[in-house]
Amino acid sequence: MATPSVLFVCVSNRGKSRMAAALATKYAGSSLDVYSAGTRPGSGMNAESAAAVAEVGADMTRDYPKPVDPDLLRSVDRVVILGSNAQLTMPSDARGTFERWVTDEPSLRGIEGMERMRLIRDDIDVRVRGLLRELVPEEER
Repeated sequence: MATPSVLFVCVSNRGKSRMAAALATKYAGSSLDVYSAGTRPGSGMNAESAAAVAEVGADMTRDYPKPVDPDLLRSVDRVVILGSNAQLTMPSDARGTFERWVTDEPSLRGIEGMERMRLIRDDIDVRVRGLLRELVPEEER
């Protein structure tokens, strides 16, 4: 059986999509092929995002912001857009499914800094665990 795959996408690929990828990799290991990309990739990484996922044992520092690869977009089992700002059209020949996670945005409630990042991380974490229940058999997680 082929290893399932997921591509997490946000605008800059500096924060949310990389957080999701790091958490998915932490939980699924080699039982899931995990990718992340940005619709308009930035440079570097969001240090607060990296610190927030590191607090729960995930690592997003080995990756870097990159654009969406059209071939990857066509071939993965699931494409997950994080947030409401990233816009992406699935190719007509894509084999996988597409979904959008409108993630918590604590700054709209006046919450900033690491408290904000932890709330975003926790929201993404719950969603990633749900996705893994769909894509990866329990005995492989």
